[in-house]
Amino acid sequence: MTEQAEQSGQTQRVTPYQLIGGADGVRRLVDRFYDNMEQLDEVQTIRSMHEDDLSPMRDKLTDYLTQWFGGPPVYSQRTGTVCLTGAHRPYPIGEAERDQWLLCMNRALDEIGASDELKQMLEKPLFRIADVMVKR
Repeated sequence: MTEQAEQSGQTQRVTPYQLIGGADGVRRLVDRFYDNMEQLDEVQTIRSMHEDDLSPMRDKLTDYLTQWFGGPPVYSQRTGTVCLTGAHRPYPIGEAERDQWLLCMNRALDEIGASDELKQMLEKPLFRIADVMVKR
């Protein structure tokens, strides 16, 4: 997103997808994210917005983040869109729910050992994507 790497005399962007370790890293992040959602008492409001079986959501978020982090466009190939707001429209998402989502994600980044570079790269974009879901 912002980090640059010098390669063969050309400047190339280093993507979050590369920094997290590709598909396996994205999946580890998503698994920790949903594990946190299941385990943390303080995020049960957002947990209650999901079905009991989180497997389909784990797959969808993995696909979405793979593409959003700069990897292959698996989410849009599967869904035909990258718009998340429509899927979240039925849910009463406020600032508290946004902050619960961010708690799960930031904790997951820490738990998988994400580099400071990756965490800095994602801090503002993750806030923006979570904040756009808040009903105003």
